[in-house]
Amino acid sequence: MTKEFSMNDQRVAVVSGGSRGIGKAIALTLAAQGSAVVVGFHGAADAAARVVEEITAAGGRAIAFQADVADEVAVAEMFDAAEKSFGGVDVVVNSAGRLSLSPIADLDLDELDALHRTNVRGAFVMAREAARRVRPGGAIIALSTSVVGLRFPGYGAYAAGKGAVEAMTMVLARELRGRDITVNAVAPGPTATELFLQDKDEATVERLAKQPPLERLGTPQDIAEVVSFLASPAGHWVNGQVVRANGGII
Repeated sequence: MTKEFSMNDQRVAVVSGGSRGIGKAIALTLAAQGSAVVVGFHGAADAAARVVEEITAAGGRAIAFQADVADEVAVAEMFDAAEKSFGGVDVVVNSAGRLSLSPIADLDLDELDALHRTNVRGAFVMAREAARRVRPGGAIIALSTSVVGLRFPGYGAYAAGKGAVEAMTMVLARELRGRDITVNAVAPGPTATELFLQDKDEATVERLAKQPPLERLGTPQDIAEVVSFLASPAGHWVNGQVVRANGGII
């Protein structure tokens, strides 16, 4: 049975994809705000260990846990580890993701399957486990992308998967009626991460940076601050929403 959360307890966050990029910034920000954090990772064990070291060096509590988000057994074990180490789960952030850029006409279907295994099946598995485990007063947050609305060429498969994430987020928010759990998605615009910058020349990056009225790329910390608000008691009245954190790009 799900344990009732008391505001006197330390909140516990599970962050998939927490070893690098936006996920790392989210893990560090939630820890700085007082949450114990499970830093989920797939292959970057050393990077995840460094995130844990940074959190614990600052006086926080964290563990790293290896899990492929599309593997329901591994994800359940990650949540088990959160409950065993810290007593429960209050916040779940699924920031694990895979990016493939190609015109729709040219995309290899094996790559499409691999992309959607992580971005769609993985998001579903994380949401399903979160729905079973998160305590009252908690929050479930998925990472989408502003490309769903911006429709950049080459992002067809990626945007399609994230459109599915937004749809399941809206459905889950309604399915958890009466549980006092919020479900939202955050949709970053162009953000200066290793994943985003790979295979882009300087001119492309500069062009994308000029598109928002704020005339810069987002940073992982920009996105982490939005996520941390939605995860906090202060953001608990926001529910069933997609927050497009993109500097005003339209």
